[in-house]
This record gives sequence, C-alpha cells and structure tokens, in this order.
Amino acid sequence: MASSMLVKVTCFAMICLVLGIPLADAALPCGQVQLTVTPCLGYLRRPGPSVPAPCCNGIRSLNNQAKTTPDRQSVCRCLKSTALSLPGLNLPAASSIAAKCGVNLPYKISPSIDCNTVKY
Repeated sequence: MASSMLVKVTCFAMICLVLGIPLADAALPCGQVQLTVTPCLGYLRRPGPSVPAPCCNGIRSLNNQAKTTPDRQSVCRCLKSTALSLPGLNLPAASSIAAKCGVNLPYKISPSIDCNTVKY
C-alpha cells in the first residue's frame, strides 16, 4: 500500500517537473502583452491629466508577470514594435505612462530603446 502511494507521488512529481520547465522558460507572448495594454490606447493617442485605471492595471499586471530578464526583454520588444506600428501615439506619453501609474519599469517605452539591455 505504501509503495503504491510512493509510485503515485513520484509520478505526480515527474509530471510537474516535465510540465513546469517549459512554462518557466516561456516568454510572454506579444499578443498577450498587447491585449493587456489595450486599455492604454486612448490615453496614448490623447493624453489627459491622469491615466485610466484599466490601463494602469494592465501595466501593473505585465510588470508582475515579467519575472525574468528574458520576460522583460520580450515585453520590451513587444511594446517597442507595437509603439512603432501604431500611428498617432504620443511617444512622450508612452515613455512616462508606467511612472504615472506608479509602476517602476527598468526602462522607458520608446522606439529607440535597446531591449537587450533590459534586466530583471
């Protein structure tokens, strides 16, 4: 009976290891990043006195999800390419949006950022 339980626990541990490794190394997909910051688009096109709460929540969420240097670099690349591809964005507003939301990003969102220098 005890050896049967040991086999089950060992199998469960192996499954966790096999499934956990790829998940730990996966960078955040750009589509997910873009969906998370979609509430910021209106503000980035026509900045007002304050950043909308859903936008700040998205930025906070991204910052909390990006726990490794590769994650942060991936998010940086996505934000950079998205900023370059969307016409009409106010780039100074983009570079200051995290600070206005009270989120401490280790970089400013801009078309000139070298995302390879971003560290966790």
